[in-house]
Amino acid sequence: MISYLEFEDKVASIDGKVAELKALAREDDTISIDDEVAQLEGKAAKAIKEIYAKLDPWQKTLVARHPERPHCKDYIEALISDYVAFAGDRKFAEDEAIMSGIGRFGDTEVMVIGQEKGHDTQSRLKRNFGMARPEGYRKAVRLMDMAEKFSLPVISFIDTPGAYPGIGAEERGQAEAIARSTDRCLSLGVPIISVIIGEGGSGGAVAIATANKVLMLEHSIYSVISPEGAASILWRDSSRAKDAAAAMKITAPDLLQMKVIDGIIPEPTGGAHRGRDEAIRATGEAIGEAINSLKFLSAEELRNHRCEKYLQIGRDL
Repeated sequence: MISYLEFEDKVASIDGKVAELKALAREDDTISIDDEVAQLEGKAAKAIKEIYAKLDPWQKTLVARHPERPHCKDYIEALISDYVAFAGDRKFAEDEAIMSGIGRFGDTEVMVIGQEKGHDTQSRLKRNFGMARPEGYRKAVRLMDMAEKFSLPVISFIDTPGAYPGIGAEERGQAEAIARSTDRCLSLGVPIISVIIGEGGSGGAVAIATANKVLMLEHSIYSVISPEGAASILWRDSSRAKDAAAAMKITAPDLLQMKVIDGIIPEPTGGAHRGRDEAIRATGEAIGEAINSLKFLSAEELRNHRCEKYLQIGRDL
């Protein structure tokens, strides 16, 4: 059962009628509902297509946060074979908010680093809702070091509201850990491809997304702060998050225009949560193209490529 977003009332109403008809048919198998159900399902599909063709930035934010959207774990399970998870930063602890390990993407051995929010209450608490602590970023640096040592391309999946801002995280050097992880991305001598699969929030996202190729799903968002946070700072009113989302240019088309990202991965009609397999397959194809475009570059060429990419952001606008 899909969770409907606030702007999907029309679709929810139609789907509710379909569910009622199917319930009646189960109670009385002499009732024929096929034609009416097909008509209603056609109306629902048309409504979804119309709604998603003109989403505003705030609506895209809600889609990016949809609880049934595919998460990092889903992409790893579908795209990475022979996956072996690695844990711990060798300094303090394991951080479950960041999944990491080695595996095969097609015929290519890769290192995978990604933020995982969890899919139910228990797993969300375990994963800290995708908000990594310093040990998570130090684990990422450790794995990037290993990837360079063994010449493994790095794939990172980005889905976080931001790094965890708790007292313990600050005491253990959250800002320093984020800065070192970002710096390690820039200095890597192997390709790094990042995909924003949901939310890309603040330095917590940039820390593992400073890549040669930054790809973004069509209805994902990427921002320096959440719309609610920006509204609280700018207008002292978090209820103006919709205004902040529009002003911040957090959607994929805006970010592609500003050269913050390198490509947009199309989502199925109605968002990735309505076509999980299709969204994951499209993401895998985009990652494969990115790896192929970078695999013949030397370590120095990869570093220069990254440097030039970030120097070009916002130019020629």
